Amino acid sequence: MIFKSDMSPEDARELSLRNLAHLGDAVFELYEREKEVSEKKLAKQIHKQVVSRVNARSQAELLHRITESLTESERDLVRRARNLKVGNFKKVDQSVYRQATAFEALIGYLYVTDMERLKQILAITDAEDLEKLTDLADIE
Repeated sequence: MIFKSDMSPEDARELSLRNLAHLGDAVFELYEREKEVSEKKLAKQIHKQVVSRVNARSQAELLHRITESLTESERDLVRRARNLKVGNFKKVDQSVYRQATAFEALIGYLYVTDMERLKQILAITDAEDLEKLTDLADIE
């Protein structure tokens, strides 16, 4: 973590899944912004690329992409977060929104417990077929 030391997995399990998802959303957006800024693009280009990946449809697809690489405990966390009750899913199906929330909860959990594992998972999200994710974001 940036401002605190890593939390133990036991302490992290005490946090609500919604709070982990909230944190994970911010972490993933910062990761995407940092990646785009390092490529020295214009602000408009950075925003367009980040928005194409930081949205429910893209995050649901990313969750699908990383699932095989998850440990059993990570899969359990994803399953529990996917089953959270949702309220505001205006632009996407409830199932897509739930998957995106599960992705964000996983990212949040790894952020507070294991930065090296977080880096491994984020590296998997950087796979070659970004056009597919960009096409999904254009639908929203």
